[in-house]
Parts: sequence; C-alpha cells; structure tokens
Amino acid sequence: MVGITAYGGYAPRLRLQRQAIVAAHVWADPGLAGKARGERSMCNWDEDTVTMAVEASRACLNAGAAASAARAGGPIAPAALFLATTTAPFADRQNAGIVSTALGLPEAIATLDITASQKAGTGALLQAFGSVAGGLYADALVVASDHRRTKAASAGELAFGDGAAAFTVGSQDTLVDFIAAQSASVDFIDHFRSSSEPFDYQWEERWIRDEGLASIVPPVIAGVLDKAGLKAGDVAHFVMSSTIGRAIDGVAKTCGIATTAVRDDLSKVLGETGAAHPLVMLVHALETTVKPGDHILVVSFGQGCDAILLRATDRLPGYVAGAGAGAGMLAALANRQPEVNYQKFLAFNNLVILEKGMRAERDDYKTALTVTYRKRDMLTGMIGGRCTQCGTLQFPRAEVCVNPQCKATGSQVPHPFREEPASILTWSADYLTYTADPPSHYGMITFTNGGRFMTDFTDVNVGDIEVGMDVRMAFRIKSVDSLRGFVRYFWKAVPVRNH
Repeated sequence: MVGITAYGGYAPRLRLQRQAIVAAHVWADPGLAGKARGERSMCNWDEDTVTMAVEASRACLNAGAAASAARAGGPIAPAALFLATTTAPFADRQNAGIVSTALGLPEAIATLDITASQKAGTGALLQAFGSVAGGLYADALVVASDHRRTKAASAGELAFGDGAAAFTVGSQDTLVDFIAAQSASVDFIDHFRSSSEPFDYQWEERWIRDEGLASIVPPVIAGVLDKAGLKAGDVAHFVMSSTIGRAIDGVAKTCGIATTAVRDDLSKVLGETGAAHPLVMLVHALETTVKPGDHILVVSFGQGCDAILLRATDRLPGYVAGAGAGAGMLAALANRQPEVNYQKFLAFNNLVILEKGMRAERDDYKTALTVTYRKRDMLTGMIGGRCTQCGTLQFPRAEVCVNPQCKATGSQVPHPFREEPASILTWSADYLTYTADPPSHYGMITFTNGGRFMTDFTDVNVGDIEVGMDVRMAFRIKSVDSLRGFVRYFWKAVPVRNH
C-alpha cells in the first residue's frame, strides 16, 4: 500500500484585502462592490513559485523527519521530486532542481517539472503514487505551487491567491493510503495562456460550469468510486475547487456526494492557488476534520479531470505538521498581515511601471553561471562549514577555521544552516539603499549553535524588529536580471512570530 507519509503547506504572510481591490476599480465597474469581502494571499516582492515550493517542502520534510524520529525510523530521503506549477520562473531550466538544491537533497535524485494544466498538482501526486508503487522510487516528494499574475480589475485578481503544498509519498507508515484514481483528458478550453502572453484568457463562466464541470467531472468521479467499490455516500471529504460560485456544490449533488462532505475552498481567507489548490485544500482537511478511516476524494479540473480516492489511517491523529509559518495551512493562515495598499500589490507583480531612482541603476545584474554552479551548495542550499578539529560553525565555509584558538586548515566539512535557529545581533533600516519595499532591513544574525551571518531581513515592517529577536532562514529572491530574465535566489532572515 502506498500513500502520503508527511505533508506541509505555505502561504505568503501578506493578505491583500479585497476591499482595497474593489475600491480601486468600482468607479469603472460598480458590480464589483459585492465582491469586496475577505482577503487573498499575496506574494511579497521577493517570493515566487520556487520560494513558496521550498517553504512548503521544508515544512513537510521537517515534520516527516520528526515523525521518523518519534517512531525510531530513518529520516525521509526522497529519491524523486515532482514540482507542479503553471507559473514557473524558468521556461528552460528545471525549477524542481532549484527546489531540490535549496532543500539540500542529494544530487542522486530525480527531478521533474509538471505543468501546463490546473490539474498539474494532482497529476504530480499520481505520478508519485505510481512511481513508488511500481518500485521505481522508494519515496518521492510532491510539491505544488502557483503565483498567478492577472490583469488589474479582472475576476482573477479578486479570486486568485498564492500558495503551496507538499507531500512525501512512500509505502511505510502512511498517514493516508492511496485507494484508487481515475483521469480524463479532454481539450475543453475554459481558459488558456499562450507561451508569449503573461495573463490567462478566460471564457464564460456559465459555459465552463454547464458544459465543462457538469459534463466532464461526474463520470470521472463515478469511475474512481467504481474502482474502489464505494458509493458516493462513503465520501467523507470532497476536495475540489472552482472560482465559479456554488459550482462544486452542483458537482457534488450530481454525483450524490453529501453537501456536508464538500470542503471549504478557503476562498475567503486565501483565494484559489491555481494548480496547487486541490493539494492546499487537502493539507487543510488533514489538519482539521479528517479522522482515521475517512475516505477523501480529491478532484481537479483542467483540460480534463483527475479524481484521487484516499483513506486516512490510524497514524494521522498523531502527526504534527512541524512548527513555524510554513508548517501547514493552519499555521500559514494564522501567520497573516493584512495589506490595504493596492498599489503595492500592483508594483510587486510588475503591473505598473515605477520610477525607481538612480540608486536602482546597477550594472552588475549579470550572473556568472560558473559561480552559480560552483557555489550552489552555499548560494542555494545555504551550506556552511563545521570544523572537524574544534566543532566551530561558520558561514561561508572557508579553508581556515575562524576560531582564533584553532585556525585549523582544511578542516571544514559541510554543515547546513537552513534550519539552524538564530537571533538578531544588529540591524539597520536603510531608506537610501534601493529595495522594492523600502526601507531595506539588513543586519548581523548569530546562530544559536555557532556562526554569524550578515543578511537581509524580509517580511518586516518599520519598527517590527529588534536586537535579540529570534529569526528563521527563508529562501527568497535576491535580485532579478530583467535584461536576461535570470532570477537570483538566496536566503534571508524572517522574524519568528507567535500567531
């Protein structure tokens, strides 16, 4: 039996209030006034699909490692990583490989980007189930993440959100067992985005609901239930999303699934996170109301349909989804900062052209790809060093130990700093240095177990940090070479907050 052995989730801290969007556009479309309720997640300027995927995966792997330690088993070491997204920053560079390196996973790992459909997330999960069941890989990591851009005043601007979810799939100590799956591939174009366009082109909602959802999804659901020998009434949790109001209730009614089984789509507090959303909803369900023995039906729609039937095991109640903002969807939803500045949302998503001033004019954006490769463990994986002679930790790794009482040469072995707890030693808030969200916060942090590091701070406001505050490291965008389309990633410090 294969199934899910660990899970985690992530949503950006910023939550754009829909009232702010409506207030900016109601002069042109009075009908928007009725859509001003709730909030949607919003990437900070230094977040994207890859950074969210890393955070969700860290939460999943850390929680899985804790569960392994509790049962005296080995840590989860996935042999494959599948990244599902429709908004990858690179069209011809494997984004899953960036995620794998940032997580510090071995290079003897298979990585694959799965894309081009809103059912990419469930497709990646099915790929993992099949690969593990077939013996190709002992364990696999599945992460789905999306950061969709929309035209200003569009329906998607109000309905969408940013987020990610991650799962490890294996055959031992499963939290949720895979029971059956059914898929359909139908070139039904509810929306599309060509390779040369930044925004989706949407078709009429009534057509999508009546001809797409109502016609394509029910037979697929009937097929998976038939494979499992179950009836619609046996489904305790129906996980499916749509931005079309009450469309999912209609699908459930047609299929005979109880109304009480339909899961909250998190539209009021998060928005729809694209290809990641069925998996985001699944994480939320596992954290809240799913009980051992419950059957969970996960369905996605996009040029066809995937339906996956799962059953919770007795191990689920004892699972703890880690700690921190990215632990699971409950923690991610609690870690929120309301945002009412709609202009900031436009700027962060490159929907307006801002005058950045002369301090933003730099000629060093071109990235030396040779250095990126040779220093990949440090730059992407945040690997420092540990002296084998005295045990001193340092970042970056160097030929000579920084301990003045040691100064051993050639004694450094790799040591990851991603999960090392740290606190702020010094900090500055600089309005003269250019940043997309001024002021630029940076300073020195000291790691609890040894080592110091000059770093940028992110997800902070003026007056929000102080000396001695605990921080955690987060994988973020460092800079973007707009001439060549190359995104530089690095690690920044984020304050540890009590929600």
